[in-house]
Amino acid sequence: MREAAFVKRNQQRWQEIEHTLTAKSRPHPDRLAEIFIQLTDDLSFARTQYPKSRVTQYLNNLASKIHLEIYKNKKEESNRFITFWKAELPAIMYTSRKPLLYAFLIFTVAILIGGVSAYFDETFVRLILSDAYVNMTLENIEKGNPTAVFSSSSESDMFFGITFNNIRVSFYAFVAGLFFSVGTGFILFSNGIMVGTIYSFFLKKELAGQAFSVIMLHGTIELSVIVVAGAAGLVMGNSFLFPGTYSRLASFKTGVQNGVKIVMGLVPFFIMAGFIESFITRYAFMHWSQKTLIIGLSAWLILYYFVVYPYKLARHGKLHPH
Repeated sequence: MREAAFVKRNQQRWQEIEHTLTAKSRPHPDRLAEIFIQLTDDLSFARTQYPKSRVTQYLNNLASKIHLEIYKNKKEESNRFITFWKAELPAIMYTSRKPLLYAFLIFTVAILIGGVSAYFDETFVRLILSDAYVNMTLENIEKGNPTAVFSSSSESDMFFGITFNNIRVSFYAFVAGLFFSVGTGFILFSNGIMVGTIYSFFLKKELAGQAFSVIMLHGTIELSVIVVAGAAGLVMGNSFLFPGTYSRLASFKTGVQNGVKIVMGLVPFFIMAGFIESFITRYAFMHWSQKTLIIGLSAWLILYYFVVYPYKLARHGKLHPH
């Protein structure tokens, strides 16, 4: 690449970095680390291609300033844990709003496909859910409790098993992003097909309302967590596919870092979903108002923290750089 093209491609980003360093508010440590990685990549390229150029000297000076700033702020913030939940994760979710939307659309379309396919083809239900699950559910329907599967084990055993399974599925959805985002799309799609098939199965048995109200007690958080984990996978995969003005390696490092933080942020929601499914969902015949309250609060919590809250912070200029 010619030096002029190299400068033109990255000049605006370098100017933004200079502005960040001269701003009155101190840059966030994670933002400084991200900038330093990007600049060292640029500096290495410049040293190789234009060793005696002024742009190489400029990048070296800029990288030195950032190094000094990092050293000065080396001490970790005492309220790091609070900052992560209050500002850092919401900032990542705001910048990841498009991957989150894509993950939601993939999952929703898959639910519709699974539901329509299962409604018009009974063999599809057994193909997706397995003969054992279908036969067990049919027996439970005959006994008058179609969702008895949620009370088939002790509360503690179910809690640990379900929480671990939720973590496993979400981890797969994230890691699958390594396969250029296609893997994450497949995980979201396959889980969406399964959800649509289950609802369609109960719909044909004229039990959709009862089944929906019971499953969504825990499913509101559980299914949302899968979508957010899928967004984390897309963030990681897209960072490699679409690096923008950054080097592919620098972009990928940032994508991995942000994706991991999103998945870490899901841990309390894994636990909540596991708790509800293990200790509450088993009471399938509780009053409809109680079900509505639990489902409504769960939906509000997910939508507010992962969608509304980040937008509010962005609108008021309170997002931490990440």
